[in-house]
Amino acid sequence: MERTEIIRWLRERNPGRLAELWAAADRVRHDHVGDQIYLRGLVEVSSYCRRNCAYCGIRAGNFRVERFRLTADEVLDCAARVADFGCGTVVLQGGEDPKLTVDLVASLVRRIKTEFGLAVTLSFGERPLADFHVLRAAGADRYLLRFETSNPEVYARLHPPHIAGELPRRELLRELHAAGFEVGSGSMIGLPGTSYDDVANDLLDFRELDLDMIGVGPYIPHPETPLGSHPRPLPPNEQVPNDWLTTCTVVALTRLFCPATNIPATTALATLRPDGRELGFRCGANVWMPNFTPPRYRASYEIYPGKAAPTHAELRLHDISEILARLGRTLGRGPGPSPHYLTRSVTANTRASCSECPTSSVATPSIS
Repeated sequence: MERTEIIRWLRERNPGRLAELWAAADRVRHDHVGDQIYLRGLVEVSSYCRRNCAYCGIRAGNFRVERFRLTADEVLDCAARVADFGCGTVVLQGGEDPKLTVDLVASLVRRIKTEFGLAVTLSFGERPLADFHVLRAAGADRYLLRFETSNPEVYARLHPPHIAGELPRRELLRELHAAGFEVGSGSMIGLPGTSYDDVANDLLDFRELDLDMIGVGPYIPHPETPLGSHPRPLPPNEQVPNDWLTTCTVVALTRLFCPATNIPATTALATLRPDGRELGFRCGANVWMPNFTPPRYRASYEIYPGKAAPTHAELRLHDISEILARLGRTLGRGPGPSPHYLTRSVTANTRASCSECPTSSVATPSIS
């Protein structure tokens, strides 16, 4: 698919035409990752963060947020509930909290692997390169680090100046590959100042970065952030909207560009619409991340307001199975690694790019 066609799809608003795109993406999803939807139990470990990113509600400069940090016992209790619920993976997520030392996180990973047999995904932002190797040796399976936008000027406005001696995010993603992680990244749709051309570049970068997991969700402004209170959007005909329709289109295009990756139906999409998660599954997603953060802390992990993330206590496995049945999908068992990652693993010294994954026989509808 050429860049011009990507941009045409991103601008498309006709429901009938978009239904063709989503159906094509869903067929590719069926062919390359199957009909199973895998559960990842999310545990938000800490709302402390050393960074001052302009879009994030737990940025260091937000003095109105109530901070928390789970104890090791609380994290392990959450992991036990993740396992009991039937998830094959626990996702430990948090801000760049200096007190989440590499030794502490590595200890948690080892205990979770030993006591519960879960795959472990980590998402703690940028860390020293040596930390990644320690965490991988401890048994961590996956690492999530979103690059947010391919536009370097917008990225520079969103993030504080880079810390001396630390690698930029794109280089860190390559080092995560080298360390043997299943690597996840992604972008936010509709960040103020991002154009349709920027989102086309995001899609091309997903493939170039050889990602195993790709998360795309709408930008939802937080009023206690610089970007939320003083956005700098482009003119309406250039600015990408942060709506559910555009997000679903990007999910579908992501599936077509990277057929064998794992793609979650994000909480941010479900925040915009009650059926947002189901829409994500209909246009190519295959991962669901129920939230297992203890309810008394969950409101304090407000990256964006109004987060729609029911906890295990609010959502039963039976409810999830019923939703999946309506979609013609089944519940995946076990860790559910990305087929793309498995392909890379069996060709250890010749890392395949997304373009070398098996391509779909489903023709992508074109825009005339």
